[in-house]
Amino acid sequence: MASPPKHTHVPSTSTVPSSNLGSIIQEKTQPSTGLRVPSNRKTIYDRNLNRGRNAELSKASFAYLFAEMVTYAQRRVTGIQDLERRLNEQGYPLGLRLLDLLLYRSLPTSSSGGLTSSSSTGTQPIRPLRILPLLQLIHGPLWRLLFSRSADALEHSVSPNTPNEYMITDNDPLVNTYISIPREMNMLNCAAYVAGIIEGVCDGCGFEAKVSAHNQGSDLHPNRTVFLIRFGESVMEREKMLERAGVK
Repeated sequence: MASPPKHTHVPSTSTVPSSNLGSIIQEKTQPSTGLRVPSNRKTIYDRNLNRGRNAELSKASFAYLFAEMVTYAQRRVTGIQDLERRLNEQGYPLGLRLLDLLLYRSLPTSSSGGLTSSSSTGTQPIRPLRILPLLQLIHGPLWRLLFSRSADALEHSVSPNTPNEYMITDNDPLVNTYISIPREMNMLNCAAYVAGIIEGVCDGCGFEAKVSAHNQGSDLHPNRTVFLIRFGESVMEREKMLERAGVK
């Protein structure tokens, strides 16, 4: 008995015109950018910067996002200091951009409720020239922009050996609220991300500084964190010159 003939399946291209075949292959090989433009052609860059001044973000959304950021920073680290350094580097560029936003919102407002342009009023956003106004900007407006409240304390080192050290205290940092630290990493403070934001604001204003976050918990405030700000020698020399010149 003869075996049935074998059939080889050949894909048919009769349903696809040869003129369109090249464009279809090109569409499949080109990677998609993933950028979707709304139907009204307006993106986040078209929004008024003052529109979301009092907007609040869901704490659950923030906790999920920040936990993913910590997990990402935790990959291939060599220790606690390396992890805190990476969190600091993540917050640094945000501080630079928040400074521009704070200075923009400090411009005078018109009678209609909107911001007046700097060209029409002859005014420009004023950056702090002295250390104290800079720290007050961080302690007050920056903290309220990020956490809807001011920081809990602003202090200057009383030691004559460290006149370049200042401290900003937060009794209950939001970034540490939903973070569970293992016992073997009890020295870790994920508020190093906020320290990076502070460092970005300082550098953006022309104040060379190094900022670190330290655990200073107590019975009343177990998550209390102190942000230690160390200004560079050039900043302290300029501070003395401005003080002698009477600049505030």
